[in-house]
Amino acid sequence: MMNVNPTLIFFYSFAAVLVLSALKVITAKNPVHAALFLVLAFFNAAGIWMLLEAEFLSIALILVYVGAVMVLFLFVVMMLDLDMAHLRNQFKQFIPVASLVGAVIVAEMTLVLVRAFIGTVNPLPKNTPEGESNSMSLGKIIYGDYVFNFEIAGIILLVAIIAAVALTLRRRKDHKTQDIAAQIRTNPADRVRIVSMESENENRQTGKKS
Repeated sequence: MMNVNPTLIFFYSFAAVLVLSALKVITAKNPVHAALFLVLAFFNAAGIWMLLEAEFLSIALILVYVGAVMVLFLFVVMMLDLDMAHLRNQFKQFIPVASLVGAVIVAEMTLVLVRAFIGTVNPLPKNTPEGESNSMSLGKIIYGDYVFNFEIAGIILLVAIIAAVALTLRRRKDHKTQDIAAQIRTNPADRVRIVSMESENENRQTGKKS
């Protein structure tokens, strides 16, 4: 009788659902549905990491991305109420550029995967050494062998955050901005005008006498 490995069955199940949900993310017409399929993809990726005994990465993926990032993303998408028909008007014009960028990404991922399977120098140990947790072993590799790569990734993310803030704060004609320095330099005499007016009681008395 053929022995069935339950770990292998779970792996192929998670992998199949992950690939299908990833395809639905880019093919779904409704952005809310695409975000929900992305949540499903994250859950299946977390399941695969759990099978690989990377419990820290699995829990971090669920707590950080599914529990925080995707909830915020869903909230923003539903609040904006995007007009997808208008966004797809010029879709065909960007197909050549998108295909070129996609080909570059596929080539880069191929090189990374080939190097990971063939030229890996310090892989994460399959069995955690005695007295160490999975997160400790991962931390030793990230902040030890790959600390330079980790710092470069952090600098790139920092630059991306600064660029996003700069684009948000740029001056636009259709958007009102607040100039704190100009508000501090204002003269109160130019902003407030005192007008002498008759009180309401005086107006009533004048009306009764007349």
